[in-house]
Amino acid sequence: MTTHRTLVKWDAASKDFTYKTYNRRHHWIVDGGQEISVSAAPQYFGDADCLDPEEAFIGALSSCHLLTFLMIACKRGFQITSYVDDAAGEIGKSPSGAMAITKVTLSPDIVFEGKTPDTSELSAMHEQAHQQCFIANSVNTQIIIASD
Repeated sequence: MTTHRTLVKWDAASKDFTYKTYNRRHHWIVDGGQEISVSAAPQYFGDADCLDPEEAFIGALSSCHLLTFLMIACKRGFQITSYVDDAAGEIGKSPSGAMAITKVTLSPDIVFEGKTPDTSELSAMHEQAHQQCFIANSVNTQIIIASD
């Protein structure tokens, strides 16, 4: 087992503390020391120049799928020269009625060099990557992989 840590830091930045005006900008400091500016999404009075938790969640799912897919492709003897995913998440109500990211659609566009998997093999590789992705295995969100 491994442990991963993120330090989350916030301060008021002003004396004005009402629902519409309090500071939503905060920082994540990750294990490697990188500091990431984070805020609520703009529709929740956040700073559009910052990463928001919803984007981070979708990015984490996409990155985990990417990294797992690359490992599978490599082990099967495929060469990949690029992988671009225009991932999208939808907020709705969960079965319990709580607001949640209920669906994430991954849309990877993968360029192979040399040997290329057929449609069936590509689909199987995506399914295997989905089954092995740590982040996907940690959430209840419906995850759809819309590949070519």
